[in-house]
Amino acid sequence: MGQITVEKNVGGIQGLCVIEPAVHGDARGYFMETYSKRDMEEAGLTMEFVQDNQSSSTKGVLRGLHFQKEFPQGKLVRVVKGSVFDVAVDLRGDSDTYGKWYGVELTEENKKQFYIPQGFAHGFLVLSDIAEFCYKCTDFYHPGDEGGMAWNDPEIGIEWPQVVGEYKGTASGEGYTLWDGTPLNLSEKDQKWVGLKDTFKF
Repeated sequence: MGQITVEKNVGGIQGLCVIEPAVHGDARGYFMETYSKRDMEEAGLTMEFVQDNQSSSTKGVLRGLHFQKEFPQGKLVRVVKGSVFDVAVDLRGDSDTYGKWYGVELTEENKKQFYIPQGFAHGFLVLSDIAEFCYKCTDFYHPGDEGGMAWNDPEIGIEWPQVVGEYKGTASGEGYTLWDGTPLNLSEKDQKWVGLKDTFKF
């Protein structure tokens, strides 16, 4: 019997999947299978993962939007502590939904996973004091192959929850905060990406 429920093509975007594992809990705690190749294949998901990554980030950190150009990665992402808003943007040039985005809140409580296939930009915003973020990749990380796009490009119009601020023509996080006043925290590199019209297309 399968241990996952898969919602395919979420947001009307081909290939994006939200996956919910069966959680078996009692007074002692809980148990769940976080990945089963067999269950994934039964659900029609036949990707092969070659690398696992984990990161920790503080509230207000926004990572992204990232992709690899020559070695694109499919990613199966989840949160083991805290809460993030996770986003994928379709950059597949032959896709009917090119430039469209979809976002889902991933938390340690809901235990949802988000599968983002190759050909997408990906990023997330930390909503909790600390978030620990895990993901499986279908290709290895290749230094020098990374690309990215502006998290706040108005042409895409991602609706980041709790974010307050005014777009000033760049990806800079200056002047942006969360509702509670926490400054948005982006890497120097992520503040220099450009918008969709000037971004790499798969």
